[in-house]
Amino acid sequence: MKKLLLIVVVLPVAAGIGWWYFRQRELPGFDPAHREYAYVTNGKSDSVSVIDLRTFLPIKTLRVGLDPTGVAANPKKNEIYVVNSGSANVSVIDAEQNAVVATIGVHGKPYFIDVSSDGKRGYVANSGSAKVSVIDLEQRAVIATIGVGDSPGLARVSPDGNTVLVSNRGSDSVSLIDTHNFAVRNTIPICHQPEDIAILPDSSKAFVACSGSAQVASIDLKSAKLLALLDVGKTPVNLALKPDGGELIVCNFDSDSISIIETGTDEVSGSYLIGSHPARGIVSDDNSRLYVSNLGSNAVAVYDIDMGKIVASLMAGSQPNGLALSASQNYLLVLGAASGDVTVIQKRKPRKLEPGEYGLLTMIPAGVQPNNIVVKSFMVTRAAQ
Repeated sequence: MKKLLLIVVVLPVAAGIGWWYFRQRELPGFDPAHREYAYVTNGKSDSVSVIDLRTFLPIKTLRVGLDPTGVAANPKKNEIYVVNSGSANVSVIDAEQNAVVATIGVHGKPYFIDVSSDGKRGYVANSGSAKVSVIDLEQRAVIATIGVGDSPGLARVSPDGNTVLVSNRGSDSVSLIDTHNFAVRNTIPICHQPEDIAILPDSSKAFVACSGSAQVASIDLKSAKLLALLDVGKTPVNLALKPDGGELIVCNFDSDSISIIETGTDEVSGSYLIGSHPARGIVSDDNSRLYVSNLGSNAVAVYDIDMGKIVASLMAGSQPNGLALSASQNYLLVLGAASGDVTVIQKRKPRKLEPGEYGLLTMIPAGVQPNNIVVKSFMVTRAAQ
C-alpha cells in the first residue's frame, strides 16, 4: 500500500505574505504605472516603514531622525514629510524612489506637520520653543519663524491657505496666523489644554479639542472670534471631520465615547459609547462610515453614521492607534502601538463562507511603537517605471 506524503507549507502571515498568497486573486488589478504606499512613523526605532498597498508587503525601512512622531503627504508632489521630535527636524521622502532626499531643521520638540492644499508650504508647531516654522517645500528651507503661545502642539492650515490655526497647550489659547505676511493676526483664549484641530472645507470655521476641560471650541476664522465652547466627554483627544463638513466626531478618550457636533449650528447632537479609550477616528470619503481605534480594547469600531450605531467591532493589534484608508477605501490600516504592526482590514461583499462586511486581510510588521501613518497614491511616468 502506497503512503501519501502530505507537505504543508506554512507562510508567515505576520510578515504579510501568507494571507496575501492565498487571497491574491481577490486584490484589485492595477495599472502598471500605479503606485500606492503607506508610510508608518516608528517612534522608538527612528524609522519609517514603507508598505506597498498593491501587494500589502513591507518593501523598505527608511532611517529618519530621532523619535519620529508626525507624517504628511504632499497633495501635489510625490513627497512625504516626517517630523522628528527628538532631533528637531523634518525628513523629506521621495515617494517615487522611497528614499530620504533632504532634512530640514526646525525648532525644539516638533510633533506634527501640515501641508497647504497647493503643496507649497509646510507648517510645524515647535512645542519646545513657542514658535511655528514655515517651510517652503519647493526650496526645502524654512522661510519664516513665528512666535505663538506656550507649548504649541499643532499648526493646521485652512483649505484656502490663508490662515494657520495653532493650538497653544501651555497657554490655553489658539493663535491665528496670516499666511500672506507670516504674522499672528489674533490670539484667542479658549479652553484648557487645546490640542487637535479640524477646519471646515470652506475655511469658515475651525474646531479645537481641549483635552483638559472636556470641551471643543468653535472659532470663526473670518472674524477671528470664539463662537462657542461645547461640552463633550472626558479627555477629547481627536477630531474626525466628515468630508462634507456637516458633522464633526470627537473621540473622548476617558469617557469611552464619541460626541457628534453639528458644525453649522455648533450643537452636540449626541454622545455614544464606542469602546475602551477611543484614540483616533477617520471617516470614509462617502461620509457614511466612521472607524475608531479603541486603544484599551485592541479593537476598531465601525460606526454607521446614517444609522447612528456600531455595525462591527474588529480586532486589531495591541493598543491600536493611528488609522488610514487606502485610496479605494476598501482597506483600513490600523497601527498597533504596542505590537509594532499594521493590521489590514478589508471591506468586502459578504459571502456564504465570509458573511461579514469586514475581514482581516493580513498583519504587517512595522518598527517599535508606530504612531502615525499616511497613504500616498500616484501614477508614475513611463520613464520612471
